[in-house]
Formats: sequence, structure tokens, C-alpha cells
Amino acid sequence: MALGGEIRTWFNGEWTVGNTPIIGAADHASWLGSTVFDGARQFEGVRPDLIQNCHRIVYSAQQLGMVPPVTAEQVFDICEEGCAMFAPDATLYIRPMMWANQGTPGIIDIEPENTGFCVCIEELPMPEIGAFSLTVSDFRRPRQDMALTTAKAGSLYANNGRIMADARKRGFSNALSLDVDDNVAETASTNVFSVRDGEVFTPVPNGTFLNGLNRQRVIKLLRADGVKVHEASMTLADFDAADEIFCTGNIAKVMPVARFQDRKFEATPMALRTRELYWDYAHSR
Repeated sequence: MALGGEIRTWFNGEWTVGNTPIIGAADHASWLGSTVFDGARQFEGVRPDLIQNCHRIVYSAQQLGMVPPVTAEQVFDICEEGCAMFAPDATLYIRPMMWANQGTPGIIDIEPENTGFCVCIEELPMPEIGAFSLTVSDFRRPRQDMALTTAKAGSLYANNGRIMADARKRGFSNALSLDVDDNVAETASTNVFSVRDGEVFTPVPNGTFLNGLNRQRVIKLLRADGVKVHEASMTLADFDAADEIFCTGNIAKVMPVARFQDRKFEATPMALRTRELYWDYAHSR
């Protein structure tokens, strides 16, 4: 799936230009969805926390039962090599991926040592802030005893995709999704934060969504800046009462929410401060 402009793909020890074929029709990943991936960013010449994304792709593969064919450090070196093929100021989406090539004689489970690996790097602009909107989805997030929620697994994204598609059909950018106990989990593609009376709140990881790397980074940056950040079980009422809402994720890093349901936020000072803190961190200022 090509997302942006120029694409470079590392596969089987070499770089190619374009959307390189990597999976066969009979491979386990093609028909049973045994894929994991991660996403990092290059913008303004920096690649913040890239090594953390490389460690997570290895962890995700292991959670799915794969034996990763490369280490996190090797993934990092390949990503660095690929980014150097683009202009220094290029805005990139960096995506390492692993998948199962073969299943066992029982077919459904994977053959752990037969794991594929590639890195796909694409030109992809950072989204503009100012018009991002959220609604609430009718579709729930699975518990950890219902799905492989501890990994960044491709199989989870069919549910995320219908959350996003439904939100856009209703005129919104994305949607909050709930877990089976009516707690807010995250959006279809990002972690979410609310602000009230100068303090920041975010759903506590409970196994139904990933504790995102950008989420973790933002919490540390805000606390270092003197802001009280609370990780707690949150309901929709907490977001209805929020002074601001913002999201964190790899595509935009920090995105202020301009509209939640029918309510518009006239100002988002905490979200903009968080974005400033992240950019300063990324540039090590």
C-alpha cells in the first residue's frame, strides 16, 4: 500500500525503488494475516526514538511466535542506511515489517524460524494541524484474551480500519474506541489525551491497546515540564468535560483535536505546548 511519494524497500539484502513485492500467494501471511510492523518518522532531518521502534518490531514478532531474523540494532542500521538515500530534509515514514512465510503441518499456526523481514521507507508529509476531529465509535477494542493486543500486529487493523472508515463516513477524522468495560482505549490509530484545569489525563494501558512510544515520550516530556499527567481508567464523560483533547502517534506525533463530536475547541494551548516540547526533544534543543 503506497502512502506517499518515493518509496525505497530493503528486502533480501538489497534496496529497490518502489512498492517491492515481498510476500507470495501461498505464504502464511497472505491468507492468515501473520504480520507485524512498526512505524517511525523522519522530519526536519531528525528521526526521534527510531531505535525504540526497532526494538518494538522485534518484540512484536516474538509475541506472534516468530523468531526474528534480525536484531533491533540491525533493523536500526538498515533504516538509517535507507533514510540516507533520500534528501536530508525529506519527510519520511519508516516501516520495518516481519511476517510468517510458512505454517506448520497443522496449517494455522506458524513455523517460527521461517520469518520474512523488510523495511519500507516512503515520503509522506506531516499532517497539518487545525482541522482534526474526533467522534465515538460503536466498535470495541478486544481484550488481551481475545486478540494479540500486546503486538503491533497487522491482524488488529481490520477492526481499526472499520473504526476509521465509519468516522470518516460521518465527517470526522478519527474516533475514540472503547474497551469491553466502557473505558476509552484510544482512537483507530493514535493514543489520546485530555486536558482539564491545566492537568493532563490519558487512558492507563490495560491490555486493550498499545502503550505507544510517542505516548510514553510525551508523558515524560510533560512531567519534566512541570505538568501533572494522570494515567487512569477514563470514560466518555471525561472527554466530554475536557478543556482540550490531543492525540499522539507516528504519523503526526502530536495532533491537537479541533472538534470532538459537535463541540469545537477554540484554543488548544496544552496540545500546542506538548507539540513544542516534542519538537524540541526531537531536535535535542
